[in-house]
Amino acid sequence: MTTPNIDSQDKKTADAFASSWNNLPGGSVYTTEQFNDWFEPVTQADVIGKTVLELGCGNGSLLCHMTTWSPSFIEGVDLGASVLSCEKNMAQTGYTNFKITQHDLTTFVGSGADLVYCIGVLHHLKKPIDGFESVLKNTKPGGLFHCWVYAKEGNAIIIYIVDPIRKIVSKLPWWFTKYFVATPMVVPYFIYAKIISSSKVFRKLPLYEYSCWISKRNFMFFRHVAFDQLVTPQTAYISKQTIEEWLKNYPEIDKSSTYITFRNGNSWKFGGKKKKA
Repeated sequence: MTTPNIDSQDKKTADAFASSWNNLPGGSVYTTEQFNDWFEPVTQADVIGKTVLELGCGNGSLLCHMTTWSPSFIEGVDLGASVLSCEKNMAQTGYTNFKITQHDLTTFVGSGADLVYCIGVLHHLKKPIDGFESVLKNTKPGGLFHCWVYAKEGNAIIIYIVDPIRKIVSKLPWWFTKYFVATPMVVPYFIYAKIISSSKVFRKLPLYEYSCWISKRNFMFFRHVAFDQLVTPQTAYISKQTIEEWLKNYPEIDKSSTYITFRNGNSWKFGGKKKKA
């Protein structure tokens, strides 16, 4: 691991997430199904024998699954102390050709990877565009890039109810937020999600698609998601128009390869290819 850029404006956010990631059981918190869903349309065929870089790797929950796609080399980058749990989790997979680097992802410059991805991180940066530019910068010519962010569309309840609470409780000790705010707060949503996901009769209700997705998991995962929402000092909700502008404004992007997918009614997956040199 290398020394992080301690002057980063996003250090406080990285530290908050490290508190979350470093207090979880070992291994990935995500299922194989969730992993595949987050990466679609990127598949194992795009990764076998290729180099992979994750910007904002947390505790390595996605990297652990990525090892099963047989890349030639994996590097994970994160500013926070979550790199400690990431190292441990990756070591437990048995995959050895990896490197975990502690660094500000917005200023990180690697040797270039065939696939660069950033899942659930850009929207927590003070300047999300800086993170996206780093994704592009670290993608090899002809390589793939893939991102996932919270959407402005479909998240009215989160923006107007949960986010104001986040702005208060994110200043509290992580353990208080997790056990005395996130836990009781998520109980009614856990019940709501289980009920409305049981029938398409409820498809007009708020967060229906997302509830169908998360209802397959247990209460502990619900709390993990809620805690992630509440612990961060900053969160942005990014519109499709903003993503379209990002994909349009950089000449190094192969415009014929780009895609934007609305996921679970409240988030965006997007990416494409970098032009060959």
